[in-house]
Amino acid sequence: MMMMMTDKTLQTVTLNVNNRCHQLTLDPETPLLYILRNDLGIKSAKFGCGLGQCGACKVLIDGEAVAACQTTAESAQGHTILTLEGLGTDHRLDPLQEAFIKENAVQCGYCTSGMLVTARAFLDRMPHPTVSEIRTAMADTLCRCGIYDRALRAIQRAAGQPPQSPAYITRVAQDQDIATTLELPRPLRQTPDLDAWVRINADGTITLFTGKAELGQDLRTSIAMIGAEELDVPLARIRVVTADTTRSPNEGYTVSSMSLETSGAAIRYAAAEVRDLALEVAYEELEAPLERLVINDGAIIDPATGRSVTYWDLFGDRSFGVPISGRARPKHHEAYTIVGQPQERLDVIAKVTGTAQFVHDLDLPKMAYGRVLRPPCYGARLTEVDSRAVQRMPGILQVVRDGSFLGVIAEREEQAEQAVVALRAAAIWEPGPKLPTDDEALFDHLLSQPDRAFQIVDGAPVDRPVPPLAPPAKAHRTLNATYFRPYQMHASLGPSAAVARWDDEGLTVWTHSQGVYPLRGELAEVLDIPAERIRAIHMPGPGCYGHNGADDAALDAVLLARALPGRPVSLRWAREDEHRWEPYGAATAIQMQASLSADGEVIDWNHDVWGYAHSARSSGAPGSSSLLAAWHLKESSSPPELRPIMAPEVGIHRNATPLYTFPRKRIVKHFLGDSPLRVSALRGLGYYANVFAIESFVDELAHAAGVDAVTFRLRYLTDERARAVIEAAVERAGTPPVPGSDDPAVRGRGIAFAQYKNRQSYVAMVVDLSVKPSEGNIHLIRAVIAADVGQIVNPDGLSNQLEGGFTQAASWTLKEQVTFDHGGVTSVDWESYPILRLPEAPR
Repeated sequence: MMMMMTDKTLQTVTLNVNNRCHQLTLDPETPLLYILRNDLGIKSAKFGCGLGQCGACKVLIDGEAVAACQTTAESAQGHTILTLEGLGTDHRLDPLQEAFIKENAVQCGYCTSGMLVTARAFLDRMPHPTVSEIRTAMADTLCRCGIYDRALRAIQRAAGQPPQSPAYITRVAQDQDIATTLELPRPLRQTPDLDAWVRINADGTITLFTGKAELGQDLRTSIAMIGAEELDVPLARIRVVTADTTRSPNEGYTVSSMSLETSGAAIRYAAAEVRDLALEVAYEELEAPLERLVINDGAIIDPATGRSVTYWDLFGDRSFGVPISGRARPKHHEAYTIVGQPQERLDVIAKVTGTAQFVHDLDLPKMAYGRVLRPPCYGARLTEVDSRAVQRMPGILQVVRDGSFLGVIAEREEQAEQAVVALRAAAIWEPGPKLPTDDEALFDHLLSQPDRAFQIVDGAPVDRPVPPLAPPAKAHRTLNATYFRPYQMHASLGPSAAVARWDDEGLTVWTHSQGVYPLRGELAEVLDIPAERIRAIHMPGPGCYGHNGADDAALDAVLLARALPGRPVSLRWAREDEHRWEPYGAATAIQMQASLSADGEVIDWNHDVWGYAHSARSSGAPGSSSLLAAWHLKESSSPPELRPIMAPEVGIHRNATPLYTFPRKRIVKHFLGDSPLRVSALRGLGYYANVFAIESFVDELAHAAGVDAVTFRLRYLTDERARAVIEAAVERAGTPPVPGSDDPAVRGRGIAFAQYKNRQSYVAMVVDLSVKPSEGNIHLIRAVIAADVGQIVNPDGLSNQLEGGFTQAASWTLKEQVTFDHGGVTSVDWESYPILRLPEAPR
């Protein structure tokens, strides 16, 4: 556990940080991490686990990378402390920071500081390392977003060994055109006011407003690129405002890999409307034919006369005051000069220099710090707590109890941590019911529960009798296989957090939620106040891969701040809370059966998938809430009832229908309504388990038919785009490497293909790996990913996301499983829930 303050008398401690001496009066056992962040305002070191397991809080002490969460103020005295802020600034970057920018070795950026500090210490000690030495040196620094290969490339580059090949290549599809729909995108139909999407500023900049949140996927840069393209201005002129209930349009949740399809398309059409509106006004002012006018860097020019007028002359700091007409046609893709070209992330310099940007980093005047004591297990109820001793502890402002919700507010973060430890000892809980199974018996439990079965037709469940499972009479051979996915975590590198403030104006909450408008509605319901009195502002958080604990943390912060009106309260979960209480990705069991004819053709295909709901967002039903603390209040709400989703390609049945043209396909979804553990949306939802099962079983069929796995897949694919990504991946992979005679490992190569939701991105991949039979450990050597996503906005961002998605899926497959017994969850940290580390990630 993180070291807690003792009862020592406060002492004056002198710390040399980034070549400046600081004298502070505090408990000498205070963790250095809290001093850096809260006393000195140095935010680059992040709280990841408080256990020294993840590397997020690394700083250099006398040139050695150490965990600031495990280093006390007293032990740091007399030593030279260097943080990422001291390594380099935006005006003077360290070569290692420059290399991370060059390789775009960031996604959410929560791990970036620890990675850079660790790599700097290593390179100072070993300036010309081998790849193997880099992998070993970076083994204790985690990245949940999966940028390991890019970090490896960046460290090689900083060591003067730039990679010999690029991270990705692009090909332009031939004989295809990008269709431009005549219908306005749905977000514009919902919010047609042009001023809701674009504002021309008098200072020569342009602000774009999106209701979507930046979750680490670099949406902000892509939105800026789209707007700059349509408005004919350089990217430097664009500012982007993301989800904020007082500034941005309401676009619901940022989910389902559709932000560019929806919000990006909305910005495209809105920016085109502004361009056309400006041309119409300029045409009259310049007294020139409309077709003669050109736009360059926001200036509308008549080449014949040389006269010009700018966007900011016409509209600077003024409202358009018109709805979007839809008459403006966006540019044809052949005219693009920005979209489709690699662009540096707008936030990359901030990420590699440690600039405060996460909700965890927010500093407001009179900030207080809050912590919540969670029940020991699901269903436990607080029966008694004597908090008098805690109230007398130094710095404690409030102990807050409402039913089984118990929290504390303190002047300092470490004081709040210590108070929670004392509260835990003082609290008496009535245990909740035992869990009906444990992780070892979960598969059998899944198949033994009552289910609601639906046949999947054209990707959607239909409520009619399910056809029986029976091989056709002419089957020459019938194969069966079973696949299992355990519960798996988001396990974001940083724990969930929020800041809340109640004052005369109402409630403001800063959150890393996927949906600020839905969150505002849920908070209003729990608090019984009008939604208009709540402002929810999105701030970046540690990588978001679906419905994690962000919304729960927001309510925690709000409930504590309500007890301390006028002061903002910064609330952060502990690592154990994050692992125990977040909504997990649902456990799944899949049974496959298929038959081959005498000549090796597939003549029958069956896919039965059992699983729990993949979404537990609030349904709006009275008395229910998806927010964790709402279940523990005296006037409590119940969790939303989990119901089968009947929409196409959602939840359990997402991608259960293969694109292969098998003649008879029977796909059945078995909905289980009562999950032993809390579940909701995790990256891909049912896609991951279904595609894993389909592609694994296709390999079994190909082997049984005596046909190469690639040839077998192409035999049953008529979609040319599907065939193209497979062929491109195989071509790029080349000939499998030949192991040396002294290599004890068995090498293998795998191929897989899918189209997300059977209507979005096409992806194929080839993976080279090895296995040592004596150990059974799988070592990933190389992954080749080919994707066709339609119109690419930023290829560098796309490549980064494809790599990260692969790495996270590989981690799920090889390492991850939530462990639990009848008493509750036992996966509580990075040792009991291990994820893929850099040495294990492929090139």
